[in-house]
Amino acid sequence: MRVKQILTGVELVIADLEVELNGEMRTSLTLCALLKDDNQKELLVPLNTPDGRPIFMNPENAIVEGAEGHSTN
Repeated sequence: MRVKQILTGVELVIADLEVELNGEMRTSLTLCALLKDDNQKELLVPLNTPDGRPIFMNPENAIVEGAEGHSTN
């Protein structure tokens, strides 16, 4: 394993996310990376699944600021 790049401007946060699983709304504290895209919009990228399994940071999974229910407070 080798380090290809170290990203700067990324903040690790814990977000209380709400997700629908099997027709039921659930909430969970989720480790996320908070970063800005090229247009300076905040992206919140979950780093684990709602059941706690770790996942790779993937910008395609981002929750964009201004999306329904998103708040950074």
